[in-house]
Amino acid sequence: MPRQGRAAFAIADHSVPAGKKAKFELPIARLMSGTPVALPVLVFHGRNDGPTIWLSAAVHGDELCGVEIIRQVLDGLDPRSMSGTVIAIPVVNVHGFNSGDRYLPDRRDLNRSFPGSARGSLASRIAHLLMTEVVGRCRVGIDLHTGSDHRTNLPQVRADLDDPSTLELAQTFAAPIAIHSRTRDGSLRQAATEAGATVLLYEGGEALRFDAAAVAMGRDGTRRILAKLGITPTLEAAASETVLSRQSRWVRAPRSGILHLEADLGAHVNVGETIATIFDPFGKRLSRVTAKSGGLIIGHTQHPLVNQGDAVAHIAEI
Repeated sequence: MPRQGRAAFAIADHSVPAGKKAKFELPIARLMSGTPVALPVLVFHGRNDGPTIWLSAAVHGDELCGVEIIRQVLDGLDPRSMSGTVIAIPVVNVHGFNSGDRYLPDRRDLNRSFPGSARGSLASRIAHLLMTEVVGRCRVGIDLHTGSDHRTNLPQVRADLDDPSTLELAQTFAAPIAIHSRTRDGSLRQAATEAGATVLLYEGGEALRFDAAAVAMGRDGTRRILAKLGITPTLEAAASETVLSRQSRWVRAPRSGILHLEADLGAHVNVGETIATIFDPFGKRLSRVTAKSGGLIIGHTQHPLVNQGDAVAHIAEI
């Protein structure tokens, strides 16, 4: 008898044959003008059997690096030589993406709305659609983010490092640092983990900007995960191993004023080391911002104006 080929991949009302790719939209709702809004989906269904993984970006509409990471990853995929299936959702928060806004029109945070509901708020309905049509079909997921609120992040993975399989994937991704992070209520990572998926959350760069280093790290890390899962051929190992951290904390401004950063993203700092200096508009030095713990600077504000108590730098203890 002739050998049976791999079955087509069914998602929503679409069917993708083995060895093929497809792009389509999952209807979300309509704008007040009547214009339809839909979730863009790309499926690469490999010719050979293997796991299914999703890649998602722009859950917050102003976080653009992940959109470019997904474009570059998919540009190098050929379903004719793949095993398994890759589902990519480059823009989850379509409304926020179109308006350059982190949130949805009702000001809800989509990443606090999972697993969602078919009859809930707009955020809840989008979350439900993603969980039902995408996450529920996947064994592994990579959710791509950037810094927010005028902050930039060193490329990093946040995940449950106490779970051996998640730790292995985090080390395979090989970002400069992987931080043990509990899941947040209502987040995509929490809902997907509870549904049985292994999830990595990648952070890198800042909102509304392309950061070349963060994009390259996210692209290469994702490619290593695909190779690790056997979806694509084996890639070369990363040039360096990822550093692990169990705890991180923000250093905050002791005074209001004009901030001058003196420590770069990715720098190692010691306790008491000066991270920034705050001046008033006349040039008088008001205060120094010093490290309360030693470690690696994994994020900092990009805004030169700070109020007392504003977050200045994020330090991960090594």
